[in-house]
Amino acid sequence: MPAIRIFLVDDHQLVRDGIKALLTSSNDINILGEASTGKECFEKIALTPPDILILDISLPDTNGIEITRRITAEYPEMRVLILSMYTNEDFIFNSVKAGAKGYLPKNTSREELLSAIHAIYEGEEFFSDSISRIMLKSYVRKAKEDDLVSQSGPIPLTSREIEILKLFAEGFINKEISDHLVISIRTVETHKNHIMKKLELKSTVELIKYAIRNKIVEI
Repeated sequence: MPAIRIFLVDDHQLVRDGIKALLTSSNDINILGEASTGKECFEKIALTPPDILILDISLPDTNGIEITRRITAEYPEMRVLILSMYTNEDFIFNSVKAGAKGYLPKNTSREELLSAIHAIYEGEEFFSDSISRIMLKSYVRKAKEDDLVSQSGPIPLTSREIEILKLFAEGFINKEISDHLVISIRTVETHKNHIMKKLELKSTVELIKYAIRNKIVEI
């Protein structure tokens, strides 16, 4: 597998140096460059676009959500991983809505950061356990407030698809579901694609919301 090309965007040199120190020992990761502002970021990635942009929310000239939105529009093949000290639900959901494929707090471990990079590179989404809990609690609260937890009609999924949907909604990634059900990762991906198509959903976040609404996961 070719090295995963990473570009770092954070306005603190110490943070960027810390991330580079965590990642440079990995043979399959190549740090293409770094930037401290949105303007510098777009100037540099225009020359050599990375596979993954690791991005902070707070920057001097703009914010990570706006950068994510622009990256999604201008570089659809590029994935954005938010790495930020801001972990309230508004920042998380607005980042995901803008197109971010992952969200980690800045106190994340090296192992979790590497897991997020590899998962996102493989086309998955990745949220730390703490971020996933915030998202799930928010959906639960909103579902209760809006009285959305009642099932709106028959679920158009097979029993196996419902089983896989439940695992996704509980925070498992493809490899973990594959191990748990003793099926191949490709089979998991195929099931997920069928689920997304049947339910007309576009992301794992929407899968979680659907699972809550239809009582597929316990609240």
